[in-house]
Amino acid sequence: MAANENAPKISIIIPVYNVEKYIGKCLASLISQTFTDFEIIAVNDGSKDDSLSILLHFQERYSNITVINQKNCGMSQARNAGLAVARGEYICFVDSDDYVAPTYLEELYNACVETGSDIACCYYYFHFVENDFLFEYPFRCHGVFDRTKAMNKLLRDVQIQSLMWNKIYKRRLFTDYDIKFPTMCFEDMAIAHKIFAHADRVAVIDRPLYYYNQHPASTLATMNADKINDFIRAVAMVRISLERNGLYEKYKKSYLALTRKTCACCYLYVLKLHNEKKCMRGCMTNMKRVSRAIKHYSADEFSPTTMFSELPDVVNAPEKLEKDYSTR
Repeated sequence: MAANENAPKISIIIPVYNVEKYIGKCLASLISQTFTDFEIIAVNDGSKDDSLSILLHFQERYSNITVINQKNCGMSQARNAGLAVARGEYICFVDSDDYVAPTYLEELYNACVETGSDIACCYYYFHFVENDFLFEYPFRCHGVFDRTKAMNKLLRDVQIQSLMWNKIYKRRLFTDYDIKFPTMCFEDMAIAHKIFAHADRVAVIDRPLYYYNQHPASTLATMNADKINDFIRAVAMVRISLERNGLYEKYKKSYLALTRKTCACCYLYVLKLHNEKKCMRGCMTNMKRVSRAIKHYSADEFSPTTMFSELPDVVNAPEKLEKDYSTR
C-alpha cells in the first residue's frame, strides 16, 4: 500500500541508444516540466557512445530518474523493459533524441483527468536539426472522441497517428491486456490499435507540444529494405489483429485508407533507397512487390489463421537485386 501511495502519476519511458548529442536536451526538457509528479525510466540499450555517462549524471542529480542498463536489444525491448518497472497511473514515451514543451505533461494529464479519457494526444513540430527549422504537423483535429471515432482516426494515421510519443496512456491499457512491443521497426503501428481498442475515450489537444528531431541518424532518414519490410509487416499485423478480434468489418474503410497511405509511402521509400544506392535496377521489381503485398493484406479473401507468425519480406535491397536480377 505504501508503495502505491508513493507511486508517481506519470512514468516516462525513454529508450536510449547512441544519442549523446541529444539526450541531455531531452532530459532537461522533462526535468523542467510544470507538472512535477512523474518518474523517468531511461533504458540504455547498449549505447556505444557517451549516452550512459550522461544518463548516470542526471540520475545522480535527480531522484526521480532511474537508469536501466541493458545489452543492445532494440527500441522495442528497451520500451518493454521500461514498462516492466513503471509505477505511474499513466505511461508516457519520449524518444531520446527529441524534446518537449514545458507544459507537455501538465496539458496531457489535465486533458485525461478533465475529460475522463484513457489516452491524451497532442501535436508536434518536425525539428530539422541541421538547419534548426521547425515545421508544425499540419493535419490537425481536437476534442474528445469515443472508442470508435478514435480508432477510425488512428487507423487512417493522419489526424491521430500510430506514434507512441506525443501521447499519455493509462498504464492499465498495457498491463491489463499484456500488450508489449514486438521486436521490429514501426512497432508503434503494429500495436497502437490494440491500445486504442480498449480506450473508452481519447482526448486530442490541438497544440504542438512535442519536438520530433529530424537528423541524419533518425529512423525515417535511414530507410533501408529491412525497415520498408517492417512497415508493410506492421500493416499486415494490424489486419491480422483486427480479424482475430472481430473488428475488421467495423474498421474496414479506415484500414483500407491505411493500406493506401502505406503503399504510397513505400513507393517513395523504394525510390529513395535505389537512388541513394545509385542502383535503379530492380526498382520496378520492388515496387511491384510492394503493390502485391498491400493488395494481399487488403483483400476481402483473407484468413489470419493461415498466416504464419513470421511475415515474409517484400522488398529486396538494391545490391541484392544487382547481384541476382532474377530474384522475384
